Amino acid sequence: MAAVAEEPPEVAAVKPDPEAGTPPQPPAAAPPAAAASSSTTAPAAPPAPAAEGEPAGNGGEAAAAAKAAAPGPAASPAALDRQTLVAVLQFLRRSNLRESEEILRREARLLGDDLGAAALSPAGAGLLGTAGGEGDVGGSEALLNRVTAAAAISIGGSVATVASASPGVAAAATVPPGKVGGGVVEDQPDVSAVLSAYNQQGDPTLYEEYYSGLKNFIECSLDCHRAELSQLFYPLFVHMYLELVYNQHESEAKSFFERFHGDQECYYQDDLRVLSSLTKKEHMKGNETMLDFRTSKFVLRISRDSYQLLKRHLQEKQNNQIWNIVQEHLYIDIFDGMPRSKQQIDAMVGSLAGEAKREANKAKVFFGLLKEPEFDVPLDDEDEEGENEEGKPKKKKPKKDSVGSKSKKQDPNAPPQNRIPLPELKDSDKLDKVMNVKEAARRVRLGPECLPSICFYTFLNAYQGLTAVDITDDSSMIVGGFADSTVRVWSVTPKKLRSVKAAADLSLIDKESDDVLERIMDEKTASELKILYGHSGPVYGTSFSPDRNYLLSCSEDGTVRLWSLQTFTCLVGYKGHNYPVWDTQFSPYGYYFVSGGHDRVARLWATDHYQPLRIFAGHLADVTCTRFHPNSNYIATGSADRTVRLWDVLNGNCVRIFTGHKGPIHSLAFSPNGRFLATGATDGRVLLWDIGHGLMVGELKGHTDTIYALRFSRDGEILASGSMDNTVRLWDAVKAFEDLETDDFTTATGHINLPENSQDLLLGTYMTKSTPVVHLHFTRRNLLLAAGAYSSQ
Repeated sequence: MAAVAEEPPEVAAVKPDPEAGTPPQPPAAAPPAAAASSSTTAPAAPPAPAAEGEPAGNGGEAAAAAKAAAPGPAASPAALDRQTLVAVLQFLRRSNLRESEEILRREARLLGDDLGAAALSPAGAGLLGTAGGEGDVGGSEALLNRVTAAAAISIGGSVATVASASPGVAAAATVPPGKVGGGVVEDQPDVSAVLSAYNQQGDPTLYEEYYSGLKNFIECSLDCHRAELSQLFYPLFVHMYLELVYNQHESEAKSFFERFHGDQECYYQDDLRVLSSLTKKEHMKGNETMLDFRTSKFVLRISRDSYQLLKRHLQEKQNNQIWNIVQEHLYIDIFDGMPRSKQQIDAMVGSLAGEAKREANKAKVFFGLLKEPEFDVPLDDEDEEGENEEGKPKKKKPKKDSVGSKSKKQDPNAPPQNRIPLPELKDSDKLDKVMNVKEAARRVRLGPECLPSICFYTFLNAYQGLTAVDITDDSSMIVGGFADSTVRVWSVTPKKLRSVKAAADLSLIDKESDDVLERIMDEKTASELKILYGHSGPVYGTSFSPDRNYLLSCSEDGTVRLWSLQTFTCLVGYKGHNYPVWDTQFSPYGYYFVSGGHDRVARLWATDHYQPLRIFAGHLADVTCTRFHPNSNYIATGSADRTVRLWDVLNGNCVRIFTGHKGPIHSLAFSPNGRFLATGATDGRVLLWDIGHGLMVGELKGHTDTIYALRFSRDGEILASGSMDNTVRLWDAVKAFEDLETDDFTTATGHINLPENSQDLLLGTYMTKSTPVVHLHFTRRNLLLAAGAYSSQ
């Protein structure tokens, strides 16, 4: 309790009734229980751990206060205020908090004799214990319950009505560990409830003064604190502006916006443009941006020293308005240690809701690869085309080699083999793995001295508007999704695309013959191109299954379609998204696939279920791109809220949140070993993440436009990035990931140290004439394939 006694004014957050017309009162000391119920009807929450947030004071009393009590009989506001004050003073005396008691009594001008008399008066009756004459504990509990109820009643507005009507339900909000303040957090908020948070307000003419006062204080503080405290500017600006607009002070809101919007960081300009259009209270209802700002607490990561400095300043200036916003709308994640530098903060901020909370990235992630199944296969010394002129294979003694023998040791970071059910390997899959091993034996080892050749597929005359591309793992087929709602599949080998024969013809085939798979194909249908019709809007995402039997496509029409590459017909239309679906991707093991769209959620599907198996909800804006982890146990999603999330397929939980991009994310790529993730966005930066530690470990600058394609080479030595700036860039991935500083302190506080110059990692830049790069793919031998549509502009 010493902390509360030393800093009594911290608790001054109970707002005056807006209808009463009284100006905000100066801070008054109160017990921790009243502090926790500040600006909300919820009772106090359990104390937060010291490492995660501000000390919570007397945790026992706060917990006791959480038991809601029925409000007492109706009384005049003055009597209620006096009753509450007396109760608080009695509690402070019982708890031996003489200093706080004296400060409160001085401010309230209530003498010691008055206190005794008030306790005996009808207004103070029943405050010192229960009717049954319980001891100190019972008396304190009853006292705190009364105080909490009284405080809730005195707040005023619609929220207080709820509290008095159903006191048993008043404990709706709890304060998460490390959080400052106690606003009610709801997942799917009612718009009117959300907006009512802006009911309480101060003098509208003073908002500019409040904000500029804080701005001057921060700009005059020490350099080490200035960078951290500057993070407050943007969220405070937004919430003060919205509060003015909601309370219909339109001219003050306009003046406030015009005066301070230029001070915000450049990467918030798009958000400010949307905000500037909200000039009337009516505009705010149903506005997605408004709801995002209000319902998702803006997360700031600040050192304890900087936070104490801020708190002391706001208490000295008695700046209730800003302190209330800090408590209600912000989540301050406090850490012990040195404050972060401007560069360290800039690298991590920029998302719609600030940084990720540190505890969001602490869950264990099994990022290792699954053990490959073992089986013996004959491997020839020569190429598979090693046949003589008569077409007979050369007689060679087949060597036995065990596929998967290299990975006999279980990766310690790999998930259990049966953690999620994966499909059984078919004979055709085993044959494909044999081919893969043969190709891998001839794979070119890439590096700074040995860069890959790049083969670029340019879509000419793509007047339909190319919107998506994918290439099969064996590089035999390429698919394009187009704005005219068609899906077009090309063969990029001499082997043409053929459909299966009609049922009548199939019945005539000898099913026992060795070449039955050849005989079932209809030669009459052979062509280099197949066009698939079915969608009723632009096709935004395409993905081949690993066995090349199926193709997925997703569209603006809200559906994901599964196509057979044997018959070139649509097998299933998956309807779960209500809005456009921006991306879809097959699992590396087939069977499962993921989709993400404008409805802000990603969905996990299985090909034989028409309903999604998992719904991954948490993004604050469209899910623009999706990617399976190589072990298929996790899914990464990139969003227009400028964050990347990693989801656990097993239970649907979000296990990582990565912030740092300054624009919507459009490309994701996992390293082949599963340890790292590369992400690209409209800000032209490629960010590199260590999945195990949940940290940013690299930043690659060079592109000047949106990055739509990222791909690691087959061995992970090189990262290729393709952009709308018409270039493909190659980066040294080995150098980027070596000597990573991922000690416990860095992991705990986010003090990341990125290399000064990413140009050291750039191995090459390859320009196209006028073709934005929308897809990249490394063949099994490490030839890089790129694709895009020629743009005549």
